[in-house]
Amino acid sequence: MQIEIDLMKSDFVSIILVDKEVLGVAKINVSGSFKKTDTFFRKVNTGAYLDPIDRVGQEGVMALTQATPVRTGLTAGSWSYEVERGANSTTIYWTNSNVSQGWANVAILLQYGHATRNGGYVQGIDYINPALRPIFQQMADAVWKEVQSS
Repeated sequence: MQIEIDLMKSDFVSIILVDKEVLGVAKINVSGSFKKTDTFFRKVNTGAYLDPIDRVGQEGVMALTQATPVRTGLTAGSWSYEVERGANSTTIYWTNSNVSQGWANVAILLQYGHATRNGGYVQGIDYINPALRPIFQQMADAVWKEVQSS
């Protein structure tokens, strides 16, 4: 026995049962809509659900750029993001490419503080966490909304 299900029609689903030993074909029409299910699978198939992740990455870069303490503007202008997509997860990394003396990431020095050449210490400024907190909250709200709508 073979069962065929046509999900391409958004207003109803046709289920056709075919038994090769019986000469007739039975056709059952089930009323109802699979429009939301069909839309969901199309998004998964095309990767369209990943678009919001890139939007969040860009919003994070803008927030970090605006929140970074500015002396020359080099550190503020050096933010970017990377998205790593695994089999069961997606991770966003915000990175800053401004490196001093070939090894010291200036964004990290500003965030956590650093020693000076003459033995002093420069206190860090917590600017990364407050800048990304609203982004994280938006992500959590979007996920919760998606969970509730399913």
